[in-house]
Amino acid sequence: MRQIRSTITKTATVATALAAGLVLSIGGSANATQAAATIHGCPSGAVCLYPDDSWSGDKPTYKFYSYGAHKIYNQYGMKRIFNNQTGGAIARNCYDSAGKDCGGIQRAGTYADYNYTPYNSILLAP
Repeated sequence: MRQIRSTITKTATVATALAAGLVLSIGGSANATQAAATIHGCPSGAVCLYPDDSWSGDKPTYKFYSYGAHKIYNQYGMKRIFNNQTGGAIARNCYDSAGKDCGGIQRAGTYADYNYTPYNSILLAP
């Protein structure tokens, strides 16, 4: 009888631990989904450029989704860039329109304000 009670207790403990792990796993997925949501008008997976050095009412001027160089036109003065890409993808401001002469790296999940007068493109890369 004592051995059966011990086995039942161990089984219940293992079941409780598995259930707790499942809850943590589900919670982790929910948090990952929230982190990849639209933020300040910038959809998940995009790099957004705003009309000035603020969030501008959550209305970006440009939204870029695909890897490669993206030309920007008539952008002068201070602008905000927000990298809302996923999977660690980066964005770079480039002086040429082909995305070959580029400045520093903007990591996913970050934003920064730059003087865009000298830039002609934004490069998205994995």
